Amino acid sequence: MPGSPDVTTQTGSKPMGLLDHLEELRKRIFYSLIAVGVGAVGGFFVAQRVLDLLTRPVGNLVFLSPSEALVVQLKVALVAGTLVVSPVVFYQFWRFVRPALRRNEAKYVTWAVTLSTLFFLGGVAFAYFIMVPFAMKFLLSWESEKLHAMISISNYVNTVGAFLLATGLIFQMPVVIFFLTKLRVVTPRLLLKGQRVAIVVIFIVAAIVSPPDVFSQVVMAVPMLVLFYLSLLGSFLAAGRRRAEEPRE
Repeated sequence: MPGSPDVTTQTGSKPMGLLDHLEELRKRIFYSLIAVGVGAVGGFFVAQRVLDLLTRPVGNLVFLSPSEALVVQLKVALVAGTLVVSPVVFYQFWRFVRPALRRNEAKYVTWAVTLSTLFFLGGVAFAYFIMVPFAMKFLLSWESEKLHAMISISNYVNTVGAFLLATGLIFQMPVVIFFLTKLRVVTPRLLLKGQRVAIVVIFIVAAIVSPPDVFSQVVMAVPMLVLFYLSLLGSFLAAGRRRAEEPRE
């Protein structure tokens, strides 16, 4: 196409131009938004039950405007719908990435969708059952006789919802590192070289987001360390498979 540089794909015989990639990105985003919208409609019918689960660590909350409770129900429906349709969203993402892979690497897309979904839901569960209760307990511990907590339901749901989704995305690290290694962006040696820095950063993050006691910090840090070394293992596996497949190419 004139004026548009060609970007050769590895999975097809016809090169894709820049505009083709942009069109593919638009299509994948459109499909993902449709899936999230459908999930949010279904999530609205269970929003109250999900809201009861989300607010369990703090008990009763308040709303400060007539429309706030309804808006919160819609936000909860969106979060619940996103969790339910997360396999569809990950499928669209990996379908967009697929042209950058070689033919013998494209077969990993199905595994990538499955593992991305499992790690995402695992991250959400970890945040809900461990991180959120610890964080709420610590933050509410500053209440005193003259300082009483009166938490807005909207602020609480915004904070916890963003926390759950962010943790789920952080748990994608092993899958992402595996494919970055396949694409030669990172190497196992680079990860090994930086592991000391990674461990220090993990314990700093655990100390920040956990209550100020050693046990809580260890509880927070251990899963993140496991996540890092799972990423390192995935990088070694990807590098080994890449070396094994290169002679056949």
